[in-house]
Amino acid sequence: MSTPALFRPIQLGSLTVRNRAWVSPMCQYSVEQRDGVVNDWHLVHYGSLAAGGFGLVVVEATGVSPEARISPWDAGLWNDQQATAWRRVTDFAHAQGAAIGVQLAHAGRKASTNRWWPGEEARNIPADEGGWTPVGPTTERGAGEEFTSEVQALDEAGIQEVIDDFAAAAVRAKEAGFDLVEVHAAHGYLLHQFYSPLSNTRTDQWGGSWENRTRLLLAVVDAIRQVWTGALAVRISATDWTDGDWTDGDWTDGGWDGEDSAQLAIELREHGVDLVDVSTGGLVMARIPVGPGYQVPYAEQVRSESGVVTSAVGMITEPEQAEQIIAEGRADAVMLARQALREPGWPLRAAHELGLPADQAPWPPARWRGVWR
Repeated sequence: MSTPALFRPIQLGSLTVRNRAWVSPMCQYSVEQRDGVVNDWHLVHYGSLAAGGFGLVVVEATGVSPEARISPWDAGLWNDQQATAWRRVTDFAHAQGAAIGVQLAHAGRKASTNRWWPGEEARNIPADEGGWTPVGPTTERGAGEEFTSEVQALDEAGIQEVIDDFAAAAVRAKEAGFDLVEVHAAHGYLLHQFYSPLSNTRTDQWGGSWENRTRLLLAVVDAIRQVWTGALAVRISATDWTDGDWTDGDWTDGGWDGEDSAQLAIELREHGVDLVDVSTGGLVMARIPVGPGYQVPYAEQVRSESGVVTSAVGMITEPEQAEQIIAEGRADAVMLARQALREPGWPLRAAHELGLPADQAPWPPARWRGVWR
């Protein structure tokens, strides 16, 4: 039989990924020492996903500075101790045949919050508890972020510091053994806050026009490309979901959309990006038509209108569903999030259900007795 599309290798720059079933970045909020240094939880968590057969595991949003974290419990990559700790994770992933990437992130005005765990209160972490003042394109807080006490607007020096922090983290990503760097420019975090007209009302060179609002993201990409030769991805929110019939909130139209995203993807490719990881939303309150594969049309639009390699994410749970997305050319890879948490060995089940012989599936030798007969 021919190899299912889901299990055909793919090339991202110089990186060959063994299949197209990938793990989406998901915050763990598990750095108990609050120093950005990953621990045994991260080794076991990401190691199980690599051993489970995923082609690419992209680890959680990792702060490029202490103030870039969503919460004090986030992972970081702003010092050498953090890079050394990540190396243990990347070495194990490579031993399982998986590629591993890191999502470099700055939370912007959504920073210094409590960790999003069951039973935890949604609140700002004040300075006397180890928190800090979040930053953004302006001093405005976002919808649903009323618990954020204060936001400081970035000045020219602050913007340059953000760019430099991303580049420095990319250098450490190489030291840590990562194969891919993903720039987090989605879900209402800092870079998304700059390119969406709903959150960026600046009147200087960093706001206003489409070109000015996307300037920071492209500057970050350029700075990373100067120090990073590996595979480079950018996660975007392809729509703010504000051109529907949302009438109960402040935002009814004028947000970022799929056409903007396709144009941005073209720009990103010209600046050396190998993959656009297409998600949606996260910036403002909106009604989102959630359902199986609900974000796939945006990955398809970006791919077809820009010619850029894309990955799709969002309630992709079943092998046949994932296979169809790839086989039909709607995206080049699929990112699993919640389903990967439920089933770290999902690719092994997918290989079986799609008819791939066990000796061609990504089974670790130590787990070979688990193959379906």
